Amino acid sequence: MREVKLILVGCGNIGRAVLGSILDKGRELKRLGFSIKVVGACECNGSVVDEKGVDLEKLVSLPIDKCCGWSGRKTLDVIRSVPADIVVEVTPGNIRNGEPGLGHIKAALESGKHVVTSNKAPLVVAFKELAGLAAKNGVEMRYEATVGGAIPIINLYENELSPNSIVSILGVLNGTTNYILTKMSQEGVDFDVALKEAQNLGFAETNPDYDVKGIDTAAKVVILANALMGGDVGLRDVKVRGIEEITPEAVDLAKEYGYEIKLVGDVGNLEVSPRLVPAEHPLNVPGNLNAIQVQTDIAGPITLVGAGAGPKETSSSILSDILAIARML
Repeated sequence: MREVKLILVGCGNIGRAVLGSILDKGRELKRLGFSIKVVGACECNGSVVDEKGVDLEKLVSLPIDKCCGWSGRKTLDVIRSVPADIVVEVTPGNIRNGEPGLGHIKAALESGKHVVTSNKAPLVVAFKELAGLAAKNGVEMRYEATVGGAIPIINLYENELSPNSIVSILGVLNGTTNYILTKMSQEGVDFDVALKEAQNLGFAETNPDYDVKGIDTAAKVVILANALMGGDVGLRDVKVRGIEEITPEAVDLAKEYGYEIKLVGDVGNLEVSPRLVPAEHPLNVPGNLNAIQVQTDIAGPITLVGAGAGPKETSSSILSDILAIARML
């Protein structure tokens, strides 16, 4: 049985979902030959550290500062000094400077620890630097959860499609905007009404600009361009237009001619914009689903559809990345 030691950085919804998945899948993990032990869990104001393993059931059910062993020990100190195989970084990130995740990931890689993250911001700001740091220190940095929630686009390419060259990548990469546009199409409501419902259901934040202005999709375009198409680009290189100006009349006119309006990320052309998608096209997915179509030179077009967000769904990709690293240890 191979014991894998983790430090979890970020104990919000995604962090707790990761812990819950580790608990729920304990028997399956053992069948695969792994025992996952969380030796540290960190938040912005302190951490819980136990090199014998933190009590995951308590960590999932209680506020972290109510758990036994809570202290004001800082995250960077835990990352650098607590023996562990993998740092799982799932904090919210500032898309402009990558922090605090950028500092966390750098510290982990420099300490010789592998990294698994769902945090887009550090990769948008410093992808090449972080990839170089990982290579220099002989460790892995895996980030499947940054792009499509549970959709395994990066792992699929690296594991199954690596002989192929990618010609293009197009994607409906943001569940909030897709929900809004679906609502407008199916019920004829205007943008503000659809947005309000998305907020009430928890699909959209109180300040929805990050989603509806296309910034979230642009961040994913940057990551895919750098990871799968050999790019060296940042957010500033992506031409971005959101969906705020889409009207019910525009949606109805598109439907009349057999199209739906979708916010599409075009990775090859570094562009995010509302586009007309034929009703029968694989990218025409409803609700808050995501879809990614990869055009390859050998395999042709391949489309993946699935949940692009949600703590539980995101934890699937994170756990998959953890296991991929564990198999190398």
